[in-house]
Amino acid sequence: MTSIKRMKGLSLARPIIYGNSATPLNGKKGGDADHTHRWTISVRGVNNEDISYFIRKVAFKLHDTYDNPNRVIEKPPFEVTETGWGEFDIIIKIHFNPISGEKPLTLYHHLKLHPYEDDGLGNPWPKQKPVTSYSYDEIVFNEPIDSFYTILQENTTSNVPLKKTPHHQFSLQAEQEEVERLDKALKTTAQEIVRYREKCKKLEAELASK
Repeated sequence: MTSIKRMKGLSLARPIIYGNSATPLNGKKGGDADHTHRWTISVRGVNNEDISYFIRKVAFKLHDTYDNPNRVIEKPPFEVTETGWGEFDIIIKIHFNPISGEKPLTLYHHLKLHPYEDDGLGNPWPKQKPVTSYSYDEIVFNEPIDSFYTILQENTTSNVPLKKTPHHQFSLQAEQEEVERLDKALKTTAQEIVRYREKCKKLEAELASK
């Protein structure tokens, strides 16, 4: 009989990356004549390692215009490849292994086909360069069942690296840089608010004196 004792006061986190990559078809046959891109939506480990020790299956809900829009992937890689011409929201439902006793986790991703930016050097986005849109998240298992806790302990998943590299979109360095950018933006916004308040007070004083 499987134990259902929970590990009180303990929690474990497992990082995942989810999102899509897309490349233009450029006249290549992709199913429908009006389709412009081939894309892949996926849920994976930081270094593409096997995460099936805690994920049993992943369900992807595509746009209703697709044949069989509900795609359920029951073994890695947890991904769906399709072609299309439009962007839309994809619902991702992650089902954990039954031994975990955990409820499914629902995520949302907006399919990205177009770059909407340059190549980072001020040049137009190269036509054949894939467009990517991925998010990093950590799934936290609070007070897991002891048997599932053992499985998590026996199987480790890579964390994001400390430094940025060409092969890793996410890193602690990139996270810190983003925090600094947000902090700078907040300070700038606060300064602008103070400036406009002072301007409003001055205008109110001028109106009152007339």
